[in-house]
Amino acid sequence: MRRLLSLHALLVYLFLYLPILVIVALSFNESRRGVRFTGFTLDWYRALFQDPRVLEYFLNTLTVAFVSTLVSTVLGTLLALGLVRYRFPGKGFLRYLLYVPVVVPDVVMGVSLLLLFAFSRELLGFPRLSLLTVILGHITFQVAFVTLVVRSRLLLLDPALEEAARDLGARGLQTFLHVTLPLAWPGVAAGALLALTLSLDDFVVTFFTAGPGATTLPLYIYSSVKLGVSPKVHALSTLVVGLSAFFLALGYALSRRRV
Repeated sequence: MRRLLSLHALLVYLFLYLPILVIVALSFNESRRGVRFTGFTLDWYRALFQDPRVLEYFLNTLTVAFVSTLVSTVLGTLLALGLVRYRFPGKGFLRYLLYVPVVVPDVVMGVSLLLLFAFSRELLGFPRLSLLTVILGHITFQVAFVTLVVRSRLLLLDPALEEAARDLGARGLQTFLHVTLPLAWPGVAAGALLALTLSLDDFVVTFFTAGPGATTLPLYIYSSVKLGVSPKVHALSTLVVGLSAFFLALGYALSRRRV
């Protein structure tokens, strides 16, 4: 039975990750067409970095990812602190409401954000679809993930440590900066890295909220695939996967740190 379960797990992992490994291998393939490996080369990576459009889209992707991650980390950390340390009406409902952006399909969220921005533009004349709307769209789902990660970390902390700091004369902000935040920092960093990874990979929400001049790497990969898969797309996909895997691994390592 144990061997059967091990074989099943191996097949599941192959099903999930074999397509990614194929793309990584083809990004070093000398052949321009087909999947037959004819030789090792780095020409597609050199061609990729020499394309000014790719550099522009890469900069857009990083801008959206880092700005949205910064905002969502601050908001998510404060929301998690409020849910764990304070009592207020509707706290239980708000806690369950956090799971809505996690379970709602991306298409539904993307369409709803598009309609919201269209309604706001008709009413106020702002905002037009641009990098700003992409950032706002990413923040809407990043806040939920950051809050859930930071909240799980705060639940492991002993409230007596904060009470001791207040007994010694520390004010609320001093207690947060010198006691709560350092102890919760691994969870905050893990939540931020998870939010960053989700932003780098996101396509659906970006597709509905992006305007002219707001093309990101996932959008560029999608448009390139429609015209035919080239080795440059394989190379770009490999870089995106590698960057996402790095931030996920770093976030996992930070979340495993003991209190």
